[in-house]
Amino acid sequence: MDPKTALVDALAYIGLTSGGGGDAAEPEDSGIDLVVDPDGVRVPLAIKARSLVTEDDANRLLRGGLKDGVTLVVVGDRVTEGARRALIGSDAGYLDLRGRLAIRSSRLILNAPVEALTRRADRVAALRSPAGLDVAVALLLRPASAARVREVAREVGRAASTVSEILASFRREGLADSQNKPDCSELFWQVAEHWSSPSVLLAAAPSLTDRSLWAPLRLGIEIGEPSSIGWALTDSLAAAAYGAPVALRADQVPEFFVPDATVLRRAAALLGNATATSAAKAIIREAPVPAVVKSRTAAETSGWPLAHPLFVALDLAQGEGRGREILNAWTPESGWDRVW
Repeated sequence: MDPKTALVDALAYIGLTSGGGGDAAEPEDSGIDLVVDPDGVRVPLAIKARSLVTEDDANRLLRGGLKDGVTLVVVGDRVTEGARRALIGSDAGYLDLRGRLAIRSSRLILNAPVEALTRRADRVAALRSPAGLDVAVALLLRPASAARVREVAREVGRAASTVSEILASFRREGLADSQNKPDCSELFWQVAEHWSSPSVLLAAAPSLTDRSLWAPLRLGIEIGEPSSIGWALTDSLAAAAYGAPVALRADQVPEFFVPDATVLRRAAALLGNATATSAAKAIIREAPVPAVVKSRTAAETSGWPLAHPLFVALDLAQGEGRGREILNAWTPESGWDRVW
């Protein structure tokens, strides 16, 4: 869909009609691409299009010069927050094809959600794949560092060519910059949309003292070595251990990530299945990416190794209400990065 058609459709979505950019009284070089006429107030628009609209892009377009009375509207697959501020602050506008239209001029002020039109096939395909999640997590675990293809490939155990393609997709979509540093909040919430894995309700919780189950269930209680793999406590109990503002019940059920589906089945066989969440003594889920059960930290209070704060935050992000309120109020202590 061309940018003009997209803008016409977006305006129509909120009930505004628009017409072609020119009439008998206007020269062809007027720079007007579209005219909006709400309640007889004529607002001529000049349309510019970019795939990704950054703040620098917005400022360059604003310096481009328009005829008096013509309002710039930039159409993009993604318009960054900085670009939005720059455009609206300069009496211009934008259509973010992910679903937001905003225009400010002396005669018209709009700021409304619209139907999403952007084509996100590359990004969705990348993040729906195990390799895409692996790479996204690797970037979020070290958000301030430039990511080199071969280093990331070794870290996640993927082919360098696969990692290169995924990083290129992230750059195209504005999820990472030219050095492969992530746009943390944007990438975090995109990953959160795909953060799911099978879970099992257990009738009994594993014991920290019963060593007979440590090996069969791959608990990985002794985590002195960085390469140690095992169960990782997550969700509310882990969030509280990291200092998040979480209210816990006295009988709070622990939730764990476990290494793989084999451990899920074995735990159910050895500890029993609970018939309902209210009867569960523990809830376990297969780790969505291997880094979850590799990047664990020791807990001073629970005794169980904790999932990295990134993975705890991704779990909390699944809760539309209280979970997201906790995230808004939670900044991990020094040494951990807030990427949401």
